[in-house]
Amino acid sequence: MTLRIMLADDHAIVREGMRALIDKVSDIEVVDQAESGRETVEKCCELAPDVVVMDIAMPDLNGVEATRQITSEVPNTRVLALSVHSGRKMVSAMLQAGASGYLVKKCATDELINAIRTVVDGKTYLSPDISHLVVQDYLNSVPEDLSSAFSILTERERQVLQLVAEGLTTKAIAYDLDVSVKTIETHRQNVMEKLDIHSVAELTKYAVREGLTALDE
Repeated sequence: MTLRIMLADDHAIVREGMRALIDKVSDIEVVDQAESGRETVEKCCELAPDVVVMDIAMPDLNGVEATRQITSEVPNTRVLALSVHSGRKMVSAMLQAGASGYLVKKCATDELINAIRTVVDGKTYLSPDISHLVVQDYLNSVPEDLSSAFSILTERERQVLQLVAEGLTTKAIAYDLDVSVKTIETHRQNVMEKLDIHSVAELTKYAVREGLTALDE
């Protein structure tokens, strides 16, 4: 059986590089690519690939939110995170969102292929570079960081924060999310109050620090 894979990353050179490597494997086929989180969700709903190799920092809808939507709407599709981020907060957020595995981008091709096969088998794959974080949290019963944007803000508030940080106006955000301008203004005010941040510049810094946006790394 040929495994059907989708590649989701906002950098075309990264996607093409992965595709070239995966194309050398006889029983794995790259069926499509996506450069934003929203595009990834839409294509997954259409194609239902076996695995999505998902970057976290992507425009329009970050990898965590995209993963949450995919695992809810296309439950048979496994999400394998592939990111430069290896901190506890990002790993925890992706696993909480439903990702079946987590790799760091410096991994070798063999590890990527092995991870794909592992999650297709219904198991979890964690890169050796981050697996100790999960084990440590389990042994110490450390709860998820309560200061994380993924615990403080609602899903819609996180979406609004990401789009604000990416430079969209309130009107543009309202159009993008198909809601009223007043609704977006309310979400934006709630975000500022919850975070105690009251300028777009500081909101942008926060969004970048939390991994919510795909601004240049």
